[in-house]
Amino acid sequence: MIFGVYRMLSPKKEWKTSSGKFPLKWRDILKARVDFYNFLDKAGKISFEKRVQEFILNYRITGVETAVDDTDKVLVAASAIIPVFQFPDWRYDNLDEVMLYPSGFNEQFETSGADRNILGMVGTGYMEGKMVLSKAALHHGFSNRTDKRNTAVHEFVHLIDKSDGNTDGIPAALLDKQYAVPWIDLIYRKIDEIKDGESDINPYGATNKAEFFAVAGEYFFERPKVLRDKHPELYNMMNEMFVKRN
Repeated sequence: MIFGVYRMLSPKKEWKTSSGKFPLKWRDILKARVDFYNFLDKAGKISFEKRVQEFILNYRITGVETAVDDTDKVLVAASAIIPVFQFPDWRYDNLDEVMLYPSGFNEQFETSGADRNILGMVGTGYMEGKMVLSKAALHHGFSNRTDKRNTAVHEFVHLIDKSDGNTDGIPAALLDKQYAVPWIDLIYRKIDEIKDGESDINPYGATNKAEFFAVAGEYFFERPKVLRDKHPELYNMMNEMFVKRN
């Protein structure tokens, strides 16, 4: 989900690189919870660990009405690295902090009362540079391996989309200009299928192009083989953007 009014970020601090060995406890968390990591070869795992460590070094992960432990930090970092793993130099220059709420929240960031149905949000305006996530949803995304959903990955895909200044489902960093029109056409066709009840894609993807891109990203990284079998054209386009482009 995206929310707010746009404001420029302050200049980024100097990038901190990882030093020392990757903590064994963190590796155990990845092994137990992150399928994407487990499917990598040895070199891939080493690269993934390094980037998880650097994410934690360079972005604040803070709790709001909840404590933040190592598992929370590693799962947030893994969510960030999964969609940009094929882009070794990628940095989220439009992010300063990930804020974890205990559960769902509303548009006023309240954790009690009505309409607490938001699980993740990329902020703008006075919330520019911040991502807000439900801690419960973060953990659920790495616990349910079959639902094709991962809230944290969804929000990081929004950040990738937003890296060109527009959260519009057309990520300039991943999509060559000549593919923009075919991609938009595919989005609208897939949204029509969702609205007609002829798709297994999360109905939230029918909200707009940006939400479709984020929902498709969840599906692609959570259940790539199922996406390939049921939506080959969409799979191929996502694969071109997130994997083959480099």
